[in-house]
Order: sequence, then C-alpha cells, then structure tokens
Amino acid sequence: MKAVIVQSPGGVDALEVAEVATPTPGPGEARVRAVTIGVGRPDVLIRQGSYKWMPPLPAIPGNEVAGVVDAIGPGVSAVSVGDRVLLSARELPQRGGGYAEFACAPAEALYALPDRIDFDAAVSLPNFQLAQALLFGGGTAVPLQSVLVTAAAGGVASAVVQTARAHGLKVIATASSEEKRRFVLDNGAHAALDPRDPTLVEQVKALTGGRGVELALDPTGGALFIACLHALAPLGMAMSYNILGGSPSADVFAELRKLLGRSLAVRTFSMHSFDADTARRRALMQAGIDLMATGAVRAPAATVLPLSEARRAHGLLDDPAFMGKLVLHP
Repeated sequence: MKAVIVQSPGGVDALEVAEVATPTPGPGEARVRAVTIGVGRPDVLIRQGSYKWMPPLPAIPGNEVAGVVDAIGPGVSAVSVGDRVLLSARELPQRGGGYAEFACAPAEALYALPDRIDFDAAVSLPNFQLAQALLFGGGTAVPLQSVLVTAAAGGVASAVVQTARAHGLKVIATASSEEKRRFVLDNGAHAALDPRDPTLVEQVKALTGGRGVELALDPTGGALFIACLHALAPLGMAMSYNILGGSPSADVFAELRKLLGRSLAVRTFSMHSFDADTARRRALMQAGIDLMATGAVRAPAATVLPLSEARRAHGLLDDPAFMGKLVLHP
C-alpha cells in the first residue's frame, strides 16, 4: 500500500511517499480502508520530531482516518466488514499511523459513523471532541453562560465556537483580521473582536452586562492570555491549551492577586489528560458525533489533496492565513 513516512525529522521534505506492506488485522483488530485522512497540527509535530507523544521513527504521521472496514481479525464482533467508521489515534497506544491507504486498529477503538456524516466531515470530529472537553471537561466553578474564544478562526477554536453555540452559550470571539472575523461570525459567534484592540476587555464586559465571561479559552498566550484573565467573571476560569504567541506577557499569579476579589482560576489543558479515561474520552467524541449527525454543528470546508501531496498539505497548514480543514484522499 501507499503511505507517507518520516524517516528523520525535518521540514515538509521529511515527508516521503513509499510503498509498504498492507497490514493484516490480528485478533480483536479491524482493518480500515481509508477514504479521507485528516491533516492536523500534531502531524506537523511528528514530522518535526518534537511531539511529546512521538511514535518511534520511521513513523507514519496522521491521527484521523475515516473509511470503511474491509477486513476483521479473529474474535471481532464490535464491527463488520462494510461498516463506516472513524479511527482516531487518541484511541491507540501511540499517535500517528494515518497517512496510509489502510490502517489496523483494535475494533473497540473505532467509532461508528452515521450515514449523515460524510467522510471528509468526519475527520474534523476529533476537534469537536476536543471542543467538548475544553468547554465541559475542565470543571468550572460556576455554570457557563458565556465564553471567550480567542484565535477563533483556527480549527479547534472553530469547533469550540459551534459547540458552545449549540449548547446555548453566548460566544464572544477574537480573530486577527477582518476576513477572519467575518468567518467567525458566520461560524456562529455572537461577536468577533480584534485581539489587538486596547479596549478588548471593556468590550467583553459590555457584551456580558458588565459581568465578564465564565470561561476563556486561549491557544495564543502572550498579552492575550492576560487580557483573558481580566475579562473573566467572578469565579471564572482561563484555560490555556497552547501558547502559539509565547508565554503570558506578565506574571500570571501576580495578575490573579490583583484580581483577588473575583477568585479566578487558571488551567492548562491537553486532551492527553483523558488518555487513561477511556469512557469519558469516548463519551466526549460521541457527543461531537451526535451534534454533527443532527446538524447542530458542521465541519469546516475541506481542502482536498491526494495523499501523494502531503508535503503541499503541510505547507498550507503552516500558512497562518489558511482557514478550513485539510484532508488527504488516498
């Protein structure tokens, strides 16, 4: 079969198309014929060799595969040949393995895909799983009424915006350009603000009747994370799930002390915190599947490339202007 392999870490040139043996499912396993392969940020980290949960080299990147079961091993009853399924590497002992025409996995790890979800949309479901976890898996001290979502045109944040809206929350978002702010509003946010505006905190307060948001979700860091703290309601929480713009620009604990009267909280978040909690992790994914199947959320528009153009896909992913979901077709 055709696969994309990383022999040694590096730039996009580290992705090599190769012919490798087609896997055979063992006991308890099913083989999935890939129809759509998702391209995401963890794939870039695998390519660069910097992922904390790095598979051994040579490695096949790819963490999201939607397709059809085409073979099963002995003792499998959870799935049948012909079933439409999603394979997420979050269900596997190690990440990666998706940039290939076929993949084997424990049958119990697969998710059934309703007919209403097409394969190109299905590979965005892990982002909706993560959105569920960010919104409802962090243990906020007060009931959620409103949420601040920064960098809201990104893949994960776009899923957060839709998921929050589907759950009846007021969604205030930030995005760095007028084009991205229009995209964010079209995606369901109630308001889209410029993160560089010096009155950002005041605008968030005005949009929440002076109270602030109960939850702020930020992948940026820098000065924006400090603004998130100041935009929180009493007993609110700011959650950092990346620091693409660098570490917070001020002493976080000192800022919390300045805001002591609000009793605020800070959490750093990774989906890996659910690695050992299979039931909760799968429930979060199933919640995303159910929302998409009913039309309450929708996958972003897909840019489709052949598997052989994985290098081009990674080049697009590295472009900060890119919006939507990148997918590969074998």
